[in-house]
Amino acid sequence: MIVEQLQADMKEAMKSKDAVRLRTIRSLRSAIMAKEIDMRTDGAATISEEDALAVLQKQAKQRRDSIEQFIAAGRDDLRKVEEEELEVIESYLPKQLSAEEVRNVVQEIINASGASGMSDMGKVMGQAMGRLKGKADGKLVQQAARELLMS
Repeated sequence: MIVEQLQADMKEAMKSKDAVRLRTIRSLRSAIMAKEIDMRTDGAATISEEDALAVLQKQAKQRRDSIEQFIAAGRDDLRKVEEEELEVIESYLPKQLSAEEVRNVVQEIINASGASGMSDMGKVMGQAMGRLKGKADGKLVQQAARELLMS
């Protein structure tokens, strides 16, 4: 499970004095703990593997957004920090599909559902995000769906 892996990797990062990895893992554990607290009912809850993975994906997305903003602002020092943390986070996430693989899945969904235009975008995106959850960035899925529905 991700939570146990983070705990073990945090100990290893402490021993090897890997500051970037340690800082990032602590941040991830904190985000997972906050999610676990939000989920509590009647005083106790344990986070599922799927929910922990969703937290990691959210953290990765936040880092990507920050990188874009820091590039636009010309802050290479802050961009570098975010890129280092993103690299650590991505090591815990499943392999992401390529743009071509995402495009193929979206095309299959369009063919199966009989979608014919932009009016079917919601139907296609709902199915696509269900199938590609955790495997592809939502922006990439949306871009592929838009391009395929417009053609």
